[in-house]
Amino acid sequence: MAIPVLTPDQLDAQASQLHDTQAWQSIVSGWELTAPEPGPPPAPASAPAPAPAPGRQPTDWRSLLSVPVDRLIDDALRTLPAAPPPERPLPGRLGAALPDRVHAWRRVGQGDLRPSVHLGYARQILAEWGWQNTPYRLRNARGARCVCGALLTAHRLGYGSPTTVNRAGAWLITELRSQGWPGLIGPWNRAPGRTAADALALVDAAARRAAAAGH
Repeated sequence: MAIPVLTPDQLDAQASQLHDTQAWQSIVSGWELTAPEPGPPPAPASAPAPAPAPGRQPTDWRSLLSVPVDRLIDDALRTLPAAPPPERPLPGRLGAALPDRVHAWRRVGQGDLRPSVHLGYARQILAEWGWQNTPYRLRNARGARCVCGALLTAHRLGYGSPTTVNRAGAWLITELRSQGWPGLIGPWNRAPGRTAADALALVDAAARRAAAAGH
């Protein structure tokens, strides 16, 4: 599978363009007002079960229910959170410095992810492979990534589609705007005094924001 040639600068610009669209602003500003997803129709009203005679216990507790037991089980299962994607450890330190095309096989058979999950994998890359802020490239000689570089590397390792990468970047910019930063991710990443802890905290906050919005 061909890997799109995309630089951190290009990703930064694309995420900013997505963030500035009216559709994205509607997601960011109105997600908490969105009506809940339609669920199963309510059970038809039925006459209440007759009360047992004094001093006698019902022969079957199911007779006290107005909804079939199978329906109750199905409803309970639907409320459980989705299973997390299977964990796949990152390649080691040598893998961090290798060209991304070496890892292309990891994309085989992988489905898409929510942006919040993609951000989680980008955080793992920053934590395990390191963070760098200059020069602003995909990686440095040791294999450390900038924030945008971590998003791109997560995609190239098989975590999420190009569309998901852009959406994850837009959530990062949304978080930066909430913190008062008016620019792009790259200038924030290489600002004087920036630290790896700052980068991890930004990704964590953006992932929480995206997850809270159902993304």
